[in-house]
Amino acid sequence: MNIELSKKLLDQLINLSGKVSDKLGRHITLMEVCGTHTTAISKSGLRGLLSPYMELLSGPGCPVCVTDQTDIDRMIAFAGLPGVVVASFGDMIRVPGTNASLEVERARGAHIEICYSPHEALSYAVQHIDRETIFLGVGFETTTPAVALSIMEAKALGINNYSVLSVHKLVPPAMKALLADPDLNVDGFILPGHVSVITGRKAFDFIASEHGIPSVIAGFEPIDIMEAISMLLKQIVDKKAETMNGYTRLVSEEGNIRAKKAIEDVFETADASWRGFGPIPESGLVFKKTYADFDAAIRFSVEVPYALPPEGCSCGEVLKGKIKPDQCPLFSVVCTPSDPIGPCMVSSEGACAAYFNYGDEE
Repeated sequence: MNIELSKKLLDQLINLSGKVSDKLGRHITLMEVCGTHTTAISKSGLRGLLSPYMELLSGPGCPVCVTDQTDIDRMIAFAGLPGVVVASFGDMIRVPGTNASLEVERARGAHIEICYSPHEALSYAVQHIDRETIFLGVGFETTTPAVALSIMEAKALGINNYSVLSVHKLVPPAMKALLADPDLNVDGFILPGHVSVITGRKAFDFIASEHGIPSVIAGFEPIDIMEAISMLLKQIVDKKAETMNGYTRLVSEEGNIRAKKAIEDVFETADASWRGFGPIPESGLVFKKTYADFDAAIRFSVEVPYALPPEGCSCGEVLKGKIKPDQCPLFSVVCTPSDPIGPCMVSSEGACAAYFNYGDEE
């Protein structure tokens, strides 16, 4: 990291935030809508450095964290089926369900494989044709194309012991739900870089055009984030509202056309339930009929009752920017990364884990 440039940018942010505060008569509030940004902001110390001048809130940017409690219980129920192997990204393993977790089920003898990609899960299915491999499709637009491609490959090769539980989520509909909240008090958004690589900048135009709130797509280095905040502050000072691209080295206007095509070939949009938000229209992805044979929810029938979030857990309020992680009464008292109550303390992109690990407590 260029130390001189970083110091120059930080001084610029402090100067600009002073101008904004003078105009508004208060400190500004910005929200990052990406778990990787949340971690980067905390790890670099930016949240603490900028806290005297502005408030940085975390939003619904962690796909593990926004996964509904009932969906987590369904994943755990799959792990208990005979002859089934559950394949998952590592972050999901320790997320608490109502009565257990995938980690607990694995200790009890369930066969659970940690995979770093859906292709790895598909390869496992090919090598173990005597078992049913269910991949847990958790993620935003960033990871969904790879899942879609694995399903297309399985169909082309005639692999019939591979399926996916799709709990994929789409970020723009969640932003619409967030913006519909009359209690939301945010002056600008730091938009997700990885998601925007797929969706393109235009997918978030509605934030400025329909709601009059500035937003900037940001990269993930501290300098990227500071530049994005600077772009937001300049918009606020100039009384402008645009959806700007501060990550032009990877994000285009239209996004990754091939990746979007892969998603559209395999999936279609549907209403989905988000932790903290409840059902959000057209915010999830379900299988099209031509790929229904790979839908684990259809192939494996499990009875899972509606589940409430863990008692006392404030993950839902954190994801909506209503509170900061350390304002949850369970934070660091009974909820820690080694013994989590909610998913925001488990995931590497969770706001609670970031606050705990990098000392963002107030």
